[in-house]
Amino acid sequence: MARLKDKIALVTGGSSGIGLATARRFVDEGAFVYITGRRQVELDKAAASLGRNAKPVRADSANLADLDRLYTHIKAEKGKLDVLVANAGVLGNQELGQVATESFDKIFDVNVRGVAFTVQKALPLMRNGSVILIGSIAALLGMPAHGAYSASKAAVRSFARTWTAEFKDRGIRVNTLSPGPIETPMIDTYEGADKMREHLKTVVPLARLGRPEEIANAALFLASDESSFVAGIDLVVDGGMSAV
Repeated sequence: MARLKDKIALVTGGSSGIGLATARRFVDEGAFVYITGRRQVELDKAAASLGRNAKPVRADSANLADLDRLYTHIKAEKGKLDVLVANAGVLGNQELGQVATESFDKIFDVNVRGVAFTVQKALPLMRNGSVILIGSIAALLGMPAHGAYSASKAAVRSFARTWTAEFKDRGIRVNTLSPGPIETPMIDTYEGADKMREHLKTVVPLARLGRPEEIANAALFLASDESSFVAGIDLVVDGGMSAV
């Protein structure tokens, strides 16, 4: 069954990892999907792997001019947007004593400001649609060296609550999807990535890292009519890490 047949979707940060897996799942379910990213070569490669029902648009979610150009493009080609997955984000891995203002500002520019204006600028194209904000279980846990990142994802969770109330007359459902440790290129940004993987396996009750496709399956649920009475939630997909 094509659960997103004839739907128009946008996945920001869609050139790799969770974003690419989500875009692929949406295409498989009948949607036409726009994906964004900052690096054109990677973006074009990702779009090619998705086939003719996907299109890349280079855009930095923290750049308002890029967002304006993105939505002008979608409006001209499709005239509407049914599903928005605000996935683009950056990771911070510094304890407070080492946090530089530049890295702090970058985290909040992309993860908070970028998400807010990605959604705001999509509103003229959306009605009776689904907005999925990609959060993180970091917002639920006290994780050393993740203070700014965790706070940014806590802000994303708060957005979902507020926007659920704000958008009720537009028929737009807003939910947060919070992954736990997932095997994506982001893991490799950590110093000692392989040791990090082994450590994470010991703290996840299912004793492994998640796969991007498992987050994509959850995103499909929130994007489709199967979740038509689901709004304002935080759907945690973390192998039980934050629950046990």
